[in-house]
Amino acid sequence: MTEALPTPPGTQAGIDRALAARIDHTLLKPEATATEIDRLCQEAREYGFWSVCVNSGWVRRAKAQLQGSPVKVCCVVGFPLGAMDPESKAFETREAVAHGADEIDMVLNVGALKSGDLALVEQDIRGVVQAAPGRITKVILETGLLTDEEKVQTCLICKAAGAGFVKTSTGFAKGSAATEADIALMRKAVGPDMGVKASGGVRSLADAQKMLAAGATRIGASSGVAIVTGGVGQGY
Repeated sequence: MTEALPTPPGTQAGIDRALAARIDHTLLKPEATATEIDRLCQEAREYGFWSVCVNSGWVRRAKAQLQGSPVKVCCVVGFPLGAMDPESKAFETREAVAHGADEIDMVLNVGALKSGDLALVEQDIRGVVQAAPGRITKVILETGLLTDEEKVQTCLICKAAGAGFVKTSTGFAKGSAATEADIALMRKAVGPDMGVKASGGVRSLADAQKMLAAGATRIGASSGVAIVTGGVGQGY
């Protein structure tokens, strides 16, 4: 499921507004403070990012900070391991939606996938999709932990379960950097009508452009400001 991009804010020298409108401006580190969340939201307003992506404990604050702006609040669920039971993920999703989340990025149950319990994997995803009606659900595959066959298999399960996007990684697991090869593989697996989000190690304009050229429709990064101003960021 692809989405219409928001109308870019007024022009400002040195900022790629069209690219900004494809970025989920991200802050997921466990030591993030209220001041840092407020700054994240301020930057999202200023640069015209699609959303801020935060842990569920910050959804209320981010929603309040972004009131009156077109910037959405994206919340991660089952983060960062994905090893919660489906009922817990669905509950976290419902709470996030109640607190103002506009989109949900859930982490795949990688262990269930590798155990061959595909029914549980689909149940897990479908439960989150159903707990967030009318909202985009993105499924984080943790591509660095999967074989190519598993990546394709998971993409097909995500599509069957009603997810709107597949996403590369949390940035917290080994091999978390998004690659052009993975994006191209995921795009081929899901076809043209589903979103693909590149996250993990996208820190520059060149990185972002490579991901988009490979088939990504959204970028997840903590380096959003550097990306749209032509710099190189640090971190996720």
